[in-house]
Amino acid sequence: MELKGLVIESNTASGEPDTQKGKYMTFKSGNEYFGLKIQYVNEIIQFQAITAIPETEDYIKGLINLRGKVIPVIDVRLRFKQEPFEYNDRTCIIVINVKSTVVGLIVEQIAEVVEIREENILPPPAIGRSDKQHHKYVYGIGKVGDTVKLLLDPDKLLNDDDLNLAEQAENINIEEGEV
Repeated sequence: MELKGLVIESNTASGEPDTQKGKYMTFKSGNEYFGLKIQYVNEIIQFQAITAIPETEDYIKGLINLRGKVIPVIDVRLRFKQEPFEYNDRTCIIVINVKSTVVGLIVEQIAEVVEIREENILPPPAIGRSDKQHHKYVYGIGKVGDTVKLLLDPDKLLNDDDLNLAEQAENINIEEGEV
């Protein structure tokens, strides 16, 4: 499924019914599939050159220039303390908006947009959480057919330092083509 370049638009402001309710953008990281509420997703872009930022967390890969706007990008696998992976033609960046801050999430591969109804979302299991770093970012388990998706809370995915970095990046005024 080719979703790169997808721009998500919300109907809620226009007074139309919210067609995004219960919809999740799913992606693969390691051997697991994760989901983000579609309302957080601005767009999906192809992987592009990243300008590294010295002395930041290893999962913060740096900054990209997205149509003249500088945004920080985070490698989801590194954020989850998983083994790093080599970026390839399936690697893309999910541009999300968290707490009015735009951030890019580098993911191995986009899966699909799925609808998960409220009754199919379970709380994450309490057992075995200590060995799975990414469980602290998961607010629920979504059942989709015979599979499950770990549903992420983007607010927990970014810590205050990440948000400060993103705010600093927003203040950088860049000419198109730089960074």
